[in-house]
Amino acid sequence: MSALSLSPLHFSAEEIAEVVELYASNPEYCCAAGEYDPENLQADRVEADLREEAGTEGCKVLLARDGQGQLVGLVCLLDRHPTDGWPWIGLLMVHGSFHRKGIGGVLTNLVEERFRSEERNGIRLAVLENNPAALTFWSSLGWQEIDRRADRQHGRPCIVMHKQLT
Repeated sequence: MSALSLSPLHFSAEEIAEVVELYASNPEYCCAAGEYDPENLQADRVEADLREEAGTEGCKVLLARDGQGQLVGLVCLLDRHPTDGWPWIGLLMVHGSFHRKGIGGVLTNLVEERFRSEERNGIRLAVLENNPAALTFWSSLGWQEIDRRADRQHGRPCIVMHKQLT
């Protein structure tokens, strides 16, 4: 896999179309999250949700591209969670055609390095309890369960995970 780069989502029509296709390539996630129908994704709704995310203080919506400029993933980062003050990964999604090819691990490393460079000593995320594949993925990268609680936005049961960065 060639090097990946992260850049902000600029909300061009082309980018939104790419992101909608990225979501559509992950029907298991769409079903587990319950926010989108993978068979009928609405570009305007995806865009509105991402604009809301990007408009949140301290939040960044980043596109992950390979060396050829192809969209391979999307990452939403929160600099400081309002509840606990830790940086959080709100979403890390890899295009379905790149699953099990190491992209998720590379993206995670980029995010971890980004926060290490800011001298942050840990990072958190929440995995939906009904998404065991995601729990397995994050656990394999050294993340540890620290809590179980409902997510703030939708009230879905989640497993809160933490990784030390020092």
